[in-house]
Amino acid sequence: MKKRPGIALLLTLLLATALPAASGKKAEPWCALHLLGFTSDSSLIRLESQLPALAEAGVNMLILEVDYNFDYQSHPELCGTGQPITRAGAKWLTKACRRQNIELVPQFQCFGHQSWAGTTYALLTRYPEFDLTPGAYPGNQGIYCREWDPLNPAVHAMIFDLLDELIKAFDADMIHVGMDEVFLIGDSLSPSTLGKNPASVFAGAVNDLYEHIVKKRDKGMMMWGDRLIDGEKYNLGEWEASKNGTAAAIDSIPKDIIICDWHYEPREEYPSLPLFIDKGFRVLPTSWKKIEAVRAFINYSQALNHPDMLGHLFTIWSSKQDSLALYPPLAQFGRQVRAGAMPAAHSPGAVNAPALR
Repeated sequence: MKKRPGIALLLTLLLATALPAASGKKAEPWCALHLLGFTSDSSLIRLESQLPALAEAGVNMLILEVDYNFDYQSHPELCGTGQPITRAGAKWLTKACRRQNIELVPQFQCFGHQSWAGTTYALLTRYPEFDLTPGAYPGNQGIYCREWDPLNPAVHAMIFDLLDELIKAFDADMIHVGMDEVFLIGDSLSPSTLGKNPASVFAGAVNDLYEHIVKKRDKGMMMWGDRLIDGEKYNLGEWEASKNGTAAAIDSIPKDIIICDWHYEPREEYPSLPLFIDKGFRVLPTSWKKIEAVRAFINYSQALNHPDMLGHLFTIWSSKQDSLALYPPLAQFGRQVRAGAMPAAHSPGAVNAPALR
């Protein structure tokens, strides 16, 4: 069997242009779209039919949130649906994306987001002893989402099996591990983390995932960035930034992790972008549905004019499955992101970006 190139070479090829370095032209930006709701082979067929329109809209990367909606063989009890994505379906979609020159990145939400409203997802339903707050918050009342216990070695051993299956099925060069909106570290009802340094716990969870994905499996790793931003220093609130002690983890995790830095409101400045760049990370700025917020964020990030600013990630945050290329932020800005061109400037952030090293 032909040996595949290592992760350093893969990422170099992904980021490089086909033009010689002497041309002075920069790498083509990533125009990425994050998707929910495609949780079965039949839904992947609907997605495949939209790939040409998405490519025409500028998309060259899809981040497909899979989570427990896969026909896992290593732990079949963790398949959370009766009609999951199969290995054959994943391979078929990967090939279809490649025909359109679209990189397909599977996502599995790690650590947090183990429930939504009153529904607890497969891991903590099947193994309640893996819960960070075991037996607490019945019906998920009083918390945002349930979280698994990253200090229990049995948890990551099981999750690594699932990640391996996704990497293989999607023939993935990168995987997105989530890691956003983690709030329960040190909770009074969390016996394993009570009294522990939240930054150390969070960094340990990130580093465990990195060790397996990057070091052992030779793949790239993406994650959300909110828990690495100091919410006491930057006026971004407790969702877009951390006010629960995890931010110091930014100095204790590997710098070749790609940070998806999400902000959804129009601002004059987005200080987390220069923060991550100055710390040595590559960054994929991430927006949602407000047109002026998307415009401001793209303008601000492009004004930084830094090679570690990878492009832009559009999110939908709904189970919308039809006419994805017509999603207003993508339809308005996707091709400009792909071309590296700034949107028309009348929004905050267009000219206020600080100079970087």
